[in-house]
Amino acid sequence: MSDPNISASLNVNGTANAESIAENIRAAILEHRLAPGAKLTEAQLCEVFEVKRGTVRQALVQLAGERLVDLEPNRGAFVASPTLQEVHEVFEMRRIIEMAVVERICSGHGTRRLKSISSTIGRERRAFESHDFTAWIRLSGEFHTELAALTGNTVLCECLSGLVARSTLISALYESLGKSSCSFEDHEEILAALDAGDSAKATELMARHLRDVELKMLERPARGAVDLREVFAKPVERNKTPGM
Repeated sequence: MSDPNISASLNVNGTANAESIAENIRAAILEHRLAPGAKLTEAQLCEVFEVKRGTVRQALVQLAGERLVDLEPNRGAFVASPTLQEVHEVFEMRRIIEMAVVERICSGHGTRRLKSISSTIGRERRAFESHDFTAWIRLSGEFHTELAALTGNTVLCECLSGLVARSTLISALYESLGKSSCSFEDHEEILAALDAGDSAKATELMARHLRDVELKMLERPARGAVDLREVFAKPVERNKTPGM
């Protein structure tokens, strides 16, 4: 029987398709369950998702297009390992886009829907306080993508979503487990400035926030082999202690 922890996106035969496999691998990367440099062994992925190699390869190609996976000839697929130069380039682009997002919201695009952002920050805070670090990491990124969604510009949202995904991958590489440089307290300050319509302050806060996130990245790359069956196991199985 297929693992209920695996995404419900299935084909007509009730088995996982390339899109659902990509979705599950993407989530594992963004939630720090798969570290940068981890080998994505096709045989294990076929076993986990109960599919043939062709389907797994389609998923890996899709993730390679998102720059979340590196495909290396004669070696296989690996979770991408961004360089420090890529870190700087990603955050340079994020500053350009997100400062534009802030200015656009303050000019009247989406200000009436800021309550939804407040709800996201609330969930982010609760995830941190309950030590649910995977949810905390995901929600810290959602704050930024949901702000962008308020502009109504779908192309801008697509660009930022890709950059946020790469930022989360970078944090998995350069930050210790259980840490995140993307502070919900900063998010609260940015939201307050947006709610007040203070474009100058909101822009300054966003620029400082993104600069701090970049600077707080730690140069401690994650390494080591990974058991993909463990990564995609049911939550209860991941938490099971020996002898139980």
